[in-house]
Amino acid sequence: MATDWKQRAQEKRDSVSALIPKEHLLEKIPSVEEQRDVTGNYIQQFLTDREIEITETTADDIVKRTVRGLWSAVEVTKAFCHRAAIAHQLVNCLHEIFFDAAIQDAKKLDDYFAEHKKPIGPLHGLPVSLKDQFHVKGVETTMGYVGWIGTFQGKTGTGKEKIFESEMVRELRNLGAILFCKTSVPHTLMAGETANNIIGYTTNPKNRYLACGGSSGGEGALIGLKGSPVGFGTDIGGSIRIPAAFCGLYGIRPSTGRMPYEGMANSMDGQNSILSVVGPLATSVSSLRLVMKGLLSQEPWLHDPLVHEIPWRYEQERKILELTGGIGDASKVGKLAFGLLKHDGVVAPSPPVLRALEIVKKSLVDLGHEIIEWKPPSHQRIVDVGGKTWVFDGGEDVHGALGLSGEPPIPQIAVYGDKPVEQVKASDIAAVNVTIRELRKEYMEYWNSTEELTGTGRPIDAVISPVAPFPAARPGKYHYYGYTTFVNLLDYTAVVVPVTTVNKHVDKIDSSFVPGNGIDRACYESYDPEIYDGAHVSLQLVGRRLEEEKMLAISEHVGSAIEGREQYSTAISKFFSELSSLTQRMR
Repeated sequence: MATDWKQRAQEKRDSVSALIPKEHLLEKIPSVEEQRDVTGNYIQQFLTDREIEITETTADDIVKRTVRGLWSAVEVTKAFCHRAAIAHQLVNCLHEIFFDAAIQDAKKLDDYFAEHKKPIGPLHGLPVSLKDQFHVKGVETTMGYVGWIGTFQGKTGTGKEKIFESEMVRELRNLGAILFCKTSVPHTLMAGETANNIIGYTTNPKNRYLACGGSSGGEGALIGLKGSPVGFGTDIGGSIRIPAAFCGLYGIRPSTGRMPYEGMANSMDGQNSILSVVGPLATSVSSLRLVMKGLLSQEPWLHDPLVHEIPWRYEQERKILELTGGIGDASKVGKLAFGLLKHDGVVAPSPPVLRALEIVKKSLVDLGHEIIEWKPPSHQRIVDVGGKTWVFDGGEDVHGALGLSGEPPIPQIAVYGDKPVEQVKASDIAAVNVTIRELRKEYMEYWNSTEELTGTGRPIDAVISPVAPFPAARPGKYHYYGYTTFVNLLDYTAVVVPVTTVNKHVDKIDSSFVPGNGIDRACYESYDPEIYDGAHVSLQLVGRRLEEEKMLAISEHVGSAIEGREQYSTAISKFFSELSSLTQRMR
């Protein structure tokens, strides 16, 4: 059996590599020691100037050109297919390649535009990548399981893989989007790193010593290398926000029922205590907004019974724009109020994450906004209760999928053990659900109580929080998920915002640090300034349930505020780097 699964995995891996056009193959893949960072100038060397121009344009700016016929869908698609092929060779981020089908779809769009002088829809000619949970007709969905190869979610003889598509895939096609690849995931989807027995380990393009995140890790790595302008992942414990943060992207975890999930593959399907949600990752907030508005225009609540009938709410955006001076009478501009979570009471953030918190705090205070210390109900209780939901079935679903081929589980999912255990009783599940409801009520009332502290006449508008204790995890060292999972249990809306990069000369180890527990110690000991140097550092802005429009508007404002401060920070970093080089030469 062992030889069989290894052979099947190798054949699948080879079949994906064979779909990369020969002219896009690299002569040599550098080791991480030779090239830590493969973004920017490194990947650009393999592209034409025109391909660089196209692929380094944000999704919202791409469609401004494609919907007017200024850029052809074929040219845009080919540029991203080329860059995605290079990205895969550098960081191992693709599960499925269907470039030829994408180019054929793009040609149909160009033909339509030529005949009708108008686009198909608001996403006309926009390439979109998908996490390997989405079903696309004619394309396999393995979700990282060897036993799913050549099947439909592990079942043979259905033929559904040839014709079935997820609801969101259908809607994206209606909008004029071009689907061209599916990205890597950890099998089970329950890990903050991306690895499986088919494609191996997906690394972080900004710093290949580190993880790209998970479980939507392939999306993070691909978009981080600008091999896709926008893509979709899913999030049940941080799986959109973690790769977005690790790869320096914007990403949104919507509340449940805002985006269509119908018809997607999943792990532990039917576990409804904490639901997985789908959302986009991109290089700009405007790109996130573009695809979400487009999907809601398709009225997904008519085809997905779990989607709320909530069209795009412009009034939420307008209110934030008025408060921040984006529109309206400048004399009436108010201010926003934020809660700052510097420590969740369980695990302390590492030095670069603490610096990022200070950067955001100072940027917002300088603009006149209010910052209060966030002292919420126990996050340890939230983490403990949330973790129970992922093992209700005793690992039956996970081990059943692994058992189809006999493949071993990756080390990152050790929580599921070597075999299934006794399943949780229905009465115990009901008790967990009651506790979740109580925790949500308790947190809700704490949030309401901040009205007395903000000075704005209303509770805080958002919480500024780490995404993880570290800028990115080192392989095999993702020890704590509490900074993301509290959002999932509460079902809040959260948006990741890039802040800075690690500077080994500034983000030094705190020798006076005293860990509060074993996990705190493990996270502290995993941070090494030399290894982390240059890595992205991001934070998340957390809002209440179903505040997607509001949180995107706030995140765009915060991102702009950070950008100005970071220009100064970059200059300081350059000074330290030059000083270090000078010191070395003098020695």
